[in-house]
Amino acid sequence: MMGRGFEILRGLSNRSFWGPLSGLGAIIALGGFLTDRLSKWWLIDIFQIEDRVIVQVLPFFDLVMAWNKGISYGLFQADSLTGVLVLTSFALLVCGALFFWLATVNNRLMALALGLIIGGAVGNIYDRIAFGAVADFFSLHGFGYYWYIFNVADIWIAIGVGLMMYDAFFPTADSDVGSGEKTGGPREGSE
Repeated sequence: MMGRGFEILRGLSNRSFWGPLSGLGAIIALGGFLTDRLSKWWLIDIFQIEDRVIVQVLPFFDLVMAWNKGISYGLFQADSLTGVLVLTSFALLVCGALFFWLATVNNRLMALALGLIIGGAVGNIYDRIAFGAVADFFSLHGFGYYWYIFNVADIWIAIGVGLMMYDAFFPTADSDVGSGEKTGGPREGSE
């Protein structure tokens, strides 16, 4: 796995940072970011979820307000400005790396996956910069077990990761884009 990452980085030194599917990925990322922002704006400013305790939508689904100062599952809580800056900087670095990876993909599924992950990550980065924490609202539960509270950005990230896993196990070929290889990795001889 680590060798593949070095292969991608080595390939970036010889390639443009804008590939044939970068536009598609950027549009998907923008759409993911905007839907996340719209949902958070509506839930916080219009619905005023912070003034409500728990809003039961379905027997297994509630709307609640939770400010996550950490990362996934509330790990690595950042209660100080330094912590927020470290988490934000790391997230920005990861988004930049994903965008550079996007320039190397040659199939639409991987462009979609990377765009969703980038859009979701940027939505959460926005929260961290604007509020010092990420706004989460959706709580799924059943049989006394409560899963973590999440937001639309987290949904996009999870779908993007799922699509990447699908592509890893069931590679597809888009013969009309790039070299038509069956992976989401770097294009060969496409300069």
